[in-house]
Amino acid sequence: MTKLKSLQSFITSTIVASTLSLSALGSVSLYAHEHHDHSSKALEQSVSGEHRSAKNKARDQYRHPVETLKFFGFSPEMTVVEITPGGGWYTEILAPALKGKGKLYGAHYPDTGEDNYYSNSRKKLEKKLASNIVFSEVVLTDFVPRKQSELAPQGSADLVLTFRNLHNWKDAGVEQVFKDAYSALKPGGVLGVVEHRLPAGIAPEKAKGYVSEANTIKQAKAAGFRFAGASEINANAKDMAQHPKGVWTLPPSLRLGETDRAKYLAIGESDRMTLKFVKPE
Repeated sequence: MTKLKSLQSFITSTIVASTLSLSALGSVSLYAHEHHDHSSKALEQSVSGEHRSAKNKARDQYRHPVETLKFFGFSPEMTVVEITPGGGWYTEILAPALKGKGKLYGAHYPDTGEDNYYSNSRKKLEKKLASNIVFSEVVLTDFVPRKQSELAPQGSADLVLTFRNLHNWKDAGVEQVFKDAYSALKPGGVLGVVEHRLPAGIAPEKAKGYVSEANTIKQAKAAGFRFAGASEINANAKDMAQHPKGVWTLPPSLRLGETDRAKYLAIGESDRMTLKFVKPE
C-alpha cells in the first residue's frame, strides 16, 4: 500500500512539474512572439513614414531595412549606434523607431571648419536632423576614420551598425572601427555589418568598392567579437562585381551616366554581405 501511495505521489509530482514547464515554455514563446511583433511594428511604421521621400523608399527593395534590422536583433528599447550615417538613409528608419523608448547615436565625421567632404557631410547631416521632429532625440558623436573614436559612452550600446562603409576605411580603418565598436558595446551587444561583397577568387583591384567577407569576419574576431552568423537578405545574384567604375557603376550612383544605364538598372544595387557579431558576455 505504501509503495502504491509513493507511486501515485511520484506520478502526481511529475504531472505538475510537466504542466509548470509547459506553462513556462508557453510564456517564453508568447513573450518572444510579442517582442518580435513589437519590433516589427516599430520598424514598419518608420519605413512607411511620411518623413521619408519616395526616392528613399524606392531603395527599400534593395536594402530590406526591416528584415536587416530584425536579423541584427533590433528592439525599440535599445541604445543603437549608427557609424557614419551619411545622408541619413538608415537614420530615417532608426530615429523614429527608437524615439521615446531607446537611444540613437550617430557617430559621424566632425565639422573641423574646413571646406572638405568630412565637414560638409557633417553639416548636411545636422541640417537633415534639424528638419523634422522625428530626429529630435538623435545624438551625434565624432568619428574619425583610422583613429580611435568614442562612438558612444563605453559599454553603453546594445547594437552598433555600419552600412556600406568598410570599403572607405581600408583594412587599418576597419580594424580600428571594430575596436571602437567593441568598446562602445555592452557585453552581449551586437555589431551589425552590411557591405558590398567581393566574390571569392576575384582580386580587389578588379572589383573596386567590394570587400572580402572572409577577411571582414577575421578582422571582427581579431577585435574580440564572436561571429554569430550571416544572412543573404541583401544578396544580389545579378551583380558580378566587376564593373568599369567599380560598385559606383550600379545604382544609385550610376557613374557611367546614360552609358548602359538600362543594363545597370536591371542589375540593381550591389550584392551585399550581412554579418552579425556579438561581444562575448
